[in-house]
Amino acid sequence: MSSPADALLVDTAPSGGRALRCEYRPADPIDVRSTLAVIGRGPYDPTTIWDAAGVWRTFRTPHGPATLRLLQRSHGVDAVAWGPGAESTIAGVPELLGAADDWSHLDLASHPFLAEVRRRHPGMRLPRTRRVLEALVPAIIEQKVTSLEAYREWARLVRAFGEVAPGAGEGVVPAELRVCPSPQALRHIPSWEWHRLGVDPTRSRTVVLAARVAEALERTVHDDPAVAAAKLCSVPGIGVWTAAETLQRSHGDPDRISVGDYGLPSIVGHALAGSATDDDGMLELLQPWAGQRQRVVRLILASGRMPQRRGPRATITDHRRR
Repeated sequence: MSSPADALLVDTAPSGGRALRCEYRPADPIDVRSTLAVIGRGPYDPTTIWDAAGVWRTFRTPHGPATLRLLQRSHGVDAVAWGPGAESTIAGVPELLGAADDWSHLDLASHPFLAEVRRRHPGMRLPRTRRVLEALVPAIIEQKVTSLEAYREWARLVRAFGEVAPGAGEGVVPAELRVCPSPQALRHIPSWEWHRLGVDPTRSRTVVLAARVAEALERTVHDDPAVAAAKLCSVPGIGVWTAAETLQRSHGDPDRISVGDYGLPSIVGHALAGSATDDDGMLELLQPWAGQRQRVVRLILASGRMPQRRGPRATITDHRRR
């Protein structure tokens, strides 16, 4: 958890007024890559670009779009932000990097495997982006399709209807970086464009319904995750899996599990019991860490301990051909 020793040092006189800079110096170790690994959606995501030094990430804030550059340092993280939303994005850097994510009460003594993974990843935390729709829309697109399909469809959507990232026109950020489409843009995408993107009518309808109530959904970032989940699930087409995938990112929910995921029960079962299981079996295995189950899942995913593929891979369906 963030302590008085944590420091966010903001440059109040940014160079030329074009960028806002800060230094985040947490009291405890922070690892940018392992913490923010979940916020990007696959290798094609134009909103999140990794390189050897750190990450580029765009956000759509209440004040406008922003580009954020995070650079890993031995003593913390340096950040630079561009665009109308730069100030609020810089202010949110500690939350984004898990400043409020307290692992101190996670007892792993009974499971040496998990304890060793945590020892090897002391700087991993759960991020809190504070942006609901940006986490929700790609989760909707990932419903009932393979990850590869979803990653490609999300990338097509952002490139076609998202904005060029702030700073890209000045050549200071990657030219391919884009901002998630606005609620207004999502609401007005015609059916034939969704078809061209490869997103079927069921999922595109859910995205549009969510975009119509985007303002109310964004306010759930101030709610308890259980309350926020109920509000998300009140939108037709959004169920417990989609809500969980969203709240893990937007709220930094330390406990919510993606029940209904195609591969997660097998991964958890293999790591904790040595064999595949189903949703009920997964929840039973995670029960000793109730309240912190998402932290345990993140450790398992970071461990690299995955079940060997035995069954057939899911078929990739190109909805554009229908």
